[in-house]
Amino acid sequence: MRHDKAGGLLSLARSLAASAEGLTLEEMAREAGVGRRTAERMRDALWTLFPQMEEVADPPSKRFRIPHGLDGLFQSPNAEELVELAKASDQLAASGAPARAEALRALEKKIRSAMRSGALRRLGPDVEALARAETIAVQAGPRPAEDPLIIGAIRQAVMAMRAIRFRYSGGSRQGEVRDVAPYGIMFGRANYLVGAELGSGPGEPRNYRLDRIEALEVLEQTASPPPAFNLQDYASRSFGIYQGEVEEIVLRVTSESAADALGWRFHPSQVVEAQADGSVIVRFWATGLLELAWHLFTWGDRVEVIAPDALRAVLVEELERALVRHRGPAPL
Repeated sequence: MRHDKAGGLLSLARSLAASAEGLTLEEMAREAGVGRRTAERMRDALWTLFPQMEEVADPPSKRFRIPHGLDGLFQSPNAEELVELAKASDQLAASGAPARAEALRALEKKIRSAMRSGALRRLGPDVEALARAETIAVQAGPRPAEDPLIIGAIRQAVMAMRAIRFRYSGGSRQGEVRDVAPYGIMFGRANYLVGAELGSGPGEPRNYRLDRIEALEVLEQTASPPPAFNLQDYASRSFGIYQGEVEEIVLRVTSESAADALGWRFHPSQVVEAQADGSVIVRFWATGLLELAWHLFTWGDRVEVIAPDALRAVLVEELERALVRHRGPAPL
């Protein structure tokens, strides 16, 4: 128990050192998963351990932070953390993202180079054992193409709040040059730039496939997303990449697969309801009906679409197309 308390204090200290503006008592309580009174006691204990901790006025509350970071003595990673970092870089490399994989490998080297040699020697056998015992399964399907120069230029534009110009080989105006305000990048089965074309007036942003972007340059013109835009919220509206009208999705999972459904995340907004007959109703709001239909095929007859009718129609249409192609003997 004492070790648990010490670990909680150290974790909170790292959060206070990692925040430039500091944390309020309420934020400290959420971070540590405790009540306010316990957070106050933890703050006082940390003040004793780290006398450099500062109190910053932020009316109507106060914030607390540990400036200048923590000593390396408190920052050595464990074997699991090093292995997960290495696996994440391997997974990115295997999925066709060499630039992001190399960024994680560089971070791993920096972490290892900052560690004391004794700690490295102690962790070595554990890291090697876990690395041998865990791997990443090969995933079927196309790999998204990533051009590190394109991604780097978009990131530069986002940080500098600048517009970008590129030739786009997709969409209805193939090959035309676009001037776009970049909002961010969505990584997935295909990678997309999210942005709004300049001069198009207010409206929804568009998705541009990165592998169809050519000759990208960062402009001097200032451009940034609207203050209320949130990329995660935008991405979460869709089951995948495609955007459209948001609809309520209602699925019924049979009782035989109820346990799978209870542990499955169809969408961040989902609500799961167990039924008296043992089946499960899953509700969420999303767009991207075609991608959702493709996923539902993996459930076979264990999932029934209750709503909307448009999703049922997409499922039937995709099934009929497959039947036309595959019913009857295969051609020689």
